[in-house]
Amino acid sequence: MPRKLLTSVALVGSLLGLSACGASGAAESEPATASTADAGASAAQEGAAPDARAQGDAAPSGDASGAQGSAPAMPEPDLEGIPDVVATVNGEEISGDDFKGVYESQFQQMALQAQMSGQEIDQDQLRKQTVDSMVGSELLVQDAEASGHEATDEDVDKLLQETAKAQQLGSVKELLAAYEEQGFPEEQVRSDARKQVLMTASIEELDVPEPTEEELKALYDQAVASQQQGGGQGGGQEGGQEGQGSSSASAEPPSFEEARPQLEQQVTSQKQNEAIMERMEQLRQDAEVDVRI
Repeated sequence: MPRKLLTSVALVGSLLGLSACGASGAAESEPATASTADAGASAAQEGAAPDARAQGDAAPSGDASGAQGSAPAMPEPDLEGIPDVVATVNGEEISGDDFKGVYESQFQQMALQAQMSGQEIDQDQLRKQTVDSMVGSELLVQDAEASGHEATDEDVDKLLQETAKAQQLGSVKELLAAYEEQGFPEEQVRSDARKQVLMTASIEELDVPEPTEEELKALYDQAVASQQQGGGQGGGQEGGQEGQGSSSASAEPPSFEEARPQLEQQVTSQKQNEAIMERMEQLRQDAEVDVRI
């Protein structure tokens, strides 16, 4: 399934990962956090959560073959009683249909993790996190508009072109056709792309501190210690291929300077997400928000 251009999905994916995983989880979710806060709209789509639904659809068969039927059944999202409007933000409605799309995408990701870990999903908490992040996304869009930012047709076309390229599709026409097959008409896709452009503009204005040398070295030391300590964890994630796991565990880690670009990106991503969450909280304090779930 192609990625859905719901602004809230892209941001929810990274922010839920940040709030759920904390500092240690931030390293694992770095591609998503980096993409959401990147200045480029293309990068913003690269790690966005919408792919989770496609991954969720494909994963059960893979899990079943790997575990030969021993894995527990995939849980189902509880969407009973979701109202037509889940929240209003300064008079702008967030529809139940949009919420369901975001929630299902996030649920698929968490369900895969829960299936591997054996932990249950707290769906009440996930619903709250999802709607709160959707409210925050709408606040960022409104903030961009209040600051005078616009999303022109050219901006929207550029984002769609970059998204089509990222999805290895030949044209925007193919991209729109793929969305149409999934029930998302062109009008909605372009509207969501417009919101993505505006939200990116709002995020670009955030003051994000540069990573310090101490932060980079601390993250590097943590990664090296984790590698030396945990070949077993890496091997388990490779589907039990013991040879690959032991090889990974014995591999020499890159030097600090070799790893510096990735470390800088990871720390910057974490700081960007923290700045986004702080800005959301500031905007919400002055906003009229009515959450109905």
